[in-house]
Amino acid sequence: MPASHSTRRGAPTRHGRTAAVSGAGLLATVLLAGSLVGCSEEGEQIPSIGYAIDNTVTTYNANSVAGAVSGARQAFARVLPGFNYTGPEGGPVADTDIGTANAMPGDALTIQYKLNPNSVYSDGVPMSCDDLVLTWAANSGRFPMFEAASTAGYSDIDRIDCQTGAKDAVVTFKAGRNFTDWKSLFGATSMMPAHTVAGAAGVPDIVAAVQNSDQGALTRVADFWNDGWTMAPGDLDLALFPASGPYKVESFSEDEGLVLVANDRWWGNRPATSRIVVWPKSSDVSARIGDGSVEVVDVAAGSAPDLDLGGFDVTEVPSRSVEQFVLSTSGLFEDAAGRRAFAACLPREELASKFGIATQSDEAGAATGGPVDTRVTAPDSLVHQSVAGAVGGRYETADTAAATDALADTGNTSATVRVGYLGPNPRRAEIVSAVAAACAPAGITVQDVASPEFTPTMLRDGQVDVVLAGTAAAPGAAGTAAATTAMYALRSGVRSNFGDYSNGRVDQIVDQLAVDSSTATQLSLSTEAENILWSDVPTVPLFDQPRTVAFATGLQAGAINPTRSGAGWNMDRWVLRR
Repeated sequence: MPASHSTRRGAPTRHGRTAAVSGAGLLATVLLAGSLVGCSEEGEQIPSIGYAIDNTVTTYNANSVAGAVSGARQAFARVLPGFNYTGPEGGPVADTDIGTANAMPGDALTIQYKLNPNSVYSDGVPMSCDDLVLTWAANSGRFPMFEAASTAGYSDIDRIDCQTGAKDAVVTFKAGRNFTDWKSLFGATSMMPAHTVAGAAGVPDIVAAVQNSDQGALTRVADFWNDGWTMAPGDLDLALFPASGPYKVESFSEDEGLVLVANDRWWGNRPATSRIVVWPKSSDVSARIGDGSVEVVDVAAGSAPDLDLGGFDVTEVPSRSVEQFVLSTSGLFEDAAGRRAFAACLPREELASKFGIATQSDEAGAATGGPVDTRVTAPDSLVHQSVAGAVGGRYETADTAAATDALADTGNTSATVRVGYLGPNPRRAEIVSAVAAACAPAGITVQDVASPEFTPTMLRDGQVDVVLAGTAAAPGAAGTAAATTAMYALRSGVRSNFGDYSNGRVDQIVDQLAVDSSTATQLSLSTEAENILWSDVPTVPLFDQPRTVAFATGLQAGAINPTRSGAGWNMDRWVLRR
C-alpha cells in the first residue's frame, strides 16, 4: 500500500503552526510526509502510535446504520481491507493485497473479482467469495431485515456467481444499471467475515441461503450483521472480530483505547509499527495528547476542546465532507414551509466565512470563501459551478422577513427547533449559537441539544429536529470524490436518509445520476435536483468541513486523507522515531 498520495483544494492561509493548505501546497505537504519514509534512521523507533479521531467507535461493522456514522471506517480501514480503499484524492484505489476486480465484456456491467490466494482471516479461516455475497445481500436492499446505511451500487447488482468457499466471483449488474462508481464497491471496511456470521447465526452456507432467498436463515444472519459486532469498551469476544488486514483488534477499554496489533496471518507487507491505539472522541483527546498517548490527530477543526498541538506538524485542510443541517420531515418540519422558515433565517455566508476554510482567491489574491450550494455534485466536477447556480441567491444571508412569512405559512408565529450533534464540539456549539441569534427575530428559538451519546437516529426518533453533521449525517470524517454517498442520503428508503425525506422525482434523478456519467446528463439532472431540493429543503449545506490533521514530530509516512478514510488510511506504514 503506498505511503502517500496527493489531495486537493483550498487557498493557503496561516495562523500559528497550523496551515490551511490548497492544491499545490497540500500536494507538497503530503508528498513531503510520504518522502520521510526511509529518509532518516535517527532515533529509536517507538513501538506504539496513538491515533485520535473525532468520532465514536461503537461497532466493527461500518456498513450498518450505526457504523456508517461512527469512526469505524477510520479505525478499521487496515483491519478489514477490501478490493479498494478511498485515497487522499477521494477516489477508489485498488488494493491488490486483497485481490483484483476487472470488468468483463458484455452489455451488462460484469466484474470478475479474484481474492488473493493467500488471503486468510486472523483466525485462520480463508477469505472467500462468501464475504462478497454477504456484503451484497446486506447492502442491496433486497433483504430488508438488514439495517444497512446505504444501498448505493449494491442495489444495482443482479446476481453474484459464487461457489461456497471459492476465491473468485462474478458480479453481474442489472440491465441498464451500469453503476459508474462500481470501483468503490467491496472496498475497505465493507466486507465483513461471512464465516463469523455463519457460525453465530447457525447458517452453515450463507451463499446458499442468499441464492435460495431463505428468509428464516437470512433473518438470523441479519440479526447478527446488524448488532453482533457492537463494540463496548471492556466487553469484547475477540473470536467475533477476526481481521483480514495487517492489523487485528487486541482490546478495547476506556483507559487503554482501541488497541490494534500486527496480524501474524497477514500475507502482505508487515506493518511498520506493530501497535496502533485508536482514541475515540470520548477519550478526551486533549488529555491524551497531554500525557503523550497520541501522535496522530485527525479531527474537524475546532471540534476538540483545548487542543495543544505543540510538537506536532499541523495542517488544516478542507475535506470531502460538507458540514450541513439535516432536517426532520415531521412536526414543524413536516411542511416544507417550516423547513424553509429555518433555512431562511440561517446566515449561511457568515457561517461559511467564519467556520469554513478559504477555498479560492479574489483578484487581489486575498483568500475568500463561500457556502456550499449543491448537494449532488462534487466541488471539482465539471458541472459543479453551473449546478450551484440553482440556489439563485436564496438562503445566503439571514432573512427575518422571509423566515417569518414561511413560519406563518405553517400556522405558527413562533417555534422551537432542537439542534443535535455529537458533543462536546466547540465549533458546532458556536455555529448553533450563531444560528440561534439569527433566527430569534423570526420567532424561531434554536436549542442546542448536543450530547456525547448523540446519534443521527435521534432525528428519525423525534428526539431532535435538526442534525448538525457532515456528509450523510456523519459526525466525523466523511465524504469521497464521488457524490454517491451524499445523493443516496436524500433517496427514499435509504437508512442514511435520517430525515426520511421523500420525493419521487429526486429518487429518479439519483438513480439516473448513479449510472450516467455524461456531462449533459449530470448538468441537466443535477440542476433539476437542486431546484427541487432548494424548494423542499431537506438539508441545508453550509461549507466544506475543515479538518485539522497533526503528526507528531518524528513521525514518518503520515499522509493527509481528507475523506471518510481519515489519516489512518495508511497507518500500517507509520513509523515514529525519537
